[in-house]
Amino acid sequence: MMRKPGLFFLLAATVLVVVTGCSTLFYKTMRTLGKEKRDILVSRVKDAKKDQEQTKEKLKTTMESFQAITGFQGGSLEKSYKRLNSSYEDAASQAGKLHDKIQSIDQVSQDLFKEWQGEINGMKNPKLKAQSTTLLRNAKVRQAAYMRAMHKTEDKIDPVLTAFHDQVLFLKHNLNARAIGSLKDTSATIQTSVADLIQSIDDSSAEADNLINTLNQSDSGK
Repeated sequence: MMRKPGLFFLLAATVLVVVTGCSTLFYKTMRTLGKEKRDILVSRVKDAKKDQEQTKEKLKTTMESFQAITGFQGGSLEKSYKRLNSSYEDAASQAGKLHDKIQSIDQVSQDLFKEWQGEINGMKNPKLKAQSTTLLRNAKVRQAAYMRAMHKTEDKIDPVLTAFHDQVLFLKHNLNARAIGSLKDTSATIQTSVADLIQSIDDSSAEADNLINTLNQSDSGK
């Protein structure tokens, strides 16, 4: 059964509520394992990069499957349709995972910054306090740039998935050569949107590297 793209975002949001509700216990447990909030943030950003790459590849596969069926030259239409539907569902599922990861990154970032600021407030050495304040400000700026890039990517994902969703449903209802021929012009439009989305994913991946570098550079200063 095909999945509506919005369902994944709803499920992701539900999971996030559960996770954030247990965040204090989670951080305490991770600290016993030697993992501070900074380590958790870096780990999640790295995981999100992997999720982005997987999302990109699955979108490419879906686009290729769609192009293959719109350029249909013979064979089994049913088989081609099933391949496209499977590719679409994989892409939608991966996008849901990425959404969940973005939300968790923002949560741990805010928790880290709050803790960091509290520690700065308790410092007595003016020079060290000023240096830590600068490190925190730089980390906030880089995190904000990263989140903007990630949200920009996310904003482009849903329209692409929706377009694929509609095309796949149309093919399910009209699995014949005439219906396929009517989608050829749509293929070019979706391809442009996918290419734009892939560029956005690459841009946000670069911002992920910038954030990781900033956090690693300030590690000895905090």
